[in-house]
Amino acid sequence: MSVTVEKRVDRPGNADHVGEAWDLKERIRSRDGVLRQRRGFFTDAYRRSTTHLLFEDDRLVAFASARRDGYVLFLAVAPEARGRGYGKQLIADIAENNRSVTCHARTTNENAIGFYRHLGFEVERRIDGYYEDGGNAYYLKLGGDSLRDRLSEYVRG
Repeated sequence: MSVTVEKRVDRPGNADHVGEAWDLKERIRSRDGVLRQRRGFFTDAYRRSTTHLLFEDDRLVAFASARRDGYVLFLAVAPEARGRGYGKQLIADIAENNRSVTCHARTTNENAIGFYRHLGFEVERRIDGYYEDGGNAYYLKLGGDSLRDRLSEYVRG
């Protein structure tokens, strides 16, 4: 069975797909216990960022929202679409226009930390009590001269 994957982008001020993104994020939160945000915070941050979205046959399966400085606010891949390289593709899209890419990840979110480390992110520091619920975070960074080298093959492919 052939799947059509389409890339779309919501630029700052455009929230055409915010409802679909919220629904996907909430599905992941319910299943995995991650990506906890209040809806108002999520919507405001989404509207201020550039969001790269991937659709399979017109159904949102992955998205990443980033500020103009390359900070990743949200990264979500539907459970049934994991392992297809969508997360890496979204990070590559963000890296294409930024000198560095940064994000926070819960210290307990081993899947996210493993994913980011696999791409070459490094832990810059640990921040205790970073999240609203008191959870701790790592601040991760991918950048410098090697950023384009790490992801350029994927961007071209």
